Amino acid sequence: MTEKIKANLINVDENLDESVKIARELFFNGSIFIYPTDTIYGFGGNPLNEDVLKQIADVKGKENWRRYIFLISNIETLKNYVDINSEKHLDFLLSIWPNPVSVILKLNKHYQEILKLETGAFRIPNHRFCQKLLSEINMPLISTSVNKTGKDPLNDRAMITQEFANEVGTIFYSEKKSFFEASTLIDLSNENPILIREGRIKFAEILKKLR
Repeated sequence: MTEKIKANLINVDENLDESVKIARELFFNGSIFIYPTDTIYGFGGNPLNEDVLKQIADVKGKENWRRYIFLISNIETLKNYVDINSEKHLDFLLSIWPNPVSVILKLNKHYQEILKLETGAFRIPNHRFCQKLLSEINMPLISTSVNKTGKDPLNDRAMITQEFANEVGTIFYSEKKSFFEASTLIDLSNENPILIREGRIKFAEILKKLR
């Protein structure tokens, strides 16, 4: 007998406003969900909710894991969470976003204590659903690849549903073409940027923006 799928499957292309409304409610209710981005599909939730962090860690099989990428809507939101002491760095961030480039920055003291981290990776995504949801919640949104620890990220809706539909309550998806490539990740917590992971946008191109 086939196990009944529990997850609610929602196509964000069919009704963007309703999809965002549902995702917003899930976010503030402390639920986790799967959603499309401008890179790969991600597990999402409220990074300031300890139960959410535990839920995602449990589903991924990463005990006590906290190093997620945080999606944000704009630079003003970012300033609430990090210390940016260099105008050069601020201009640089303004020049590269929205784009599939995630940047590790030093958290301010308040959020270092809350998130139990010294730094956090942030990104403004170039994706309608993400941008609209982020503007609604006005907070960072967790984004971490949809996979079990040690396995490749899943980006096919059918495979995601098969693997996680009984572990996550809601799966948002899009049928629009995506590059399905992880964001370029750089560390800008100190003066000079360090490449952590190269994605579709190459590190050499990013450095030109900083210079």
